[in-house]
Amino acid sequence: MKITSTAFIEGSTIPQPFTGDGHDHSPPLKWSDVPDTTKSFALICDDPDAPMGTWVHWVMFNIPAEYRELAESVPPEGKLANGAKQGKNDFKKIGYGGPVPPRGKPHRYFFKLYALDSMLELNEGASKKDVEKAMKGHMLASGELMGQYGR
Repeated sequence: MKITSTAFIEGSTIPQPFTGDGHDHSPPLKWSDVPDTTKSFALICDDPDAPMGTWVHWVMFNIPAEYRELAESVPPEGKLANGAKQGKNDFKKIGYGGPVPPRGKPHRYFFKLYALDSMLELNEGASKKDVEKAMKGHMLASGELMGQYGR
């Protein structure tokens, strides 16, 4: 699968409105090349360069199979109007939490999208680990988009 954003391109800087230094809005995302048998999507955004280990910025799952994009500024709600659910990030909040790395070298932020052959039997607020465990054996395809941000 291919995942893109109108806010930034692969490997480039994530604009400030999509960071903790700006409005902390989730960036718009689009995807293509989806398997025909997809029943839902899951999305995980994390930062492997965080000083204390990989930092989770966003967990979303049960995104309906007919969707091919997420608009900018997904509301920080456990269950969205389209039926998708959001998990808890490492800021201990539901929804997206943008980059706020320590000063120094820019960090990398990976937006990873998974096409699944089922819905996940998880409640809103689930962790990245919960989602990864539930996805085992159900992944049809995946794609990722990496952006950077530094201070």
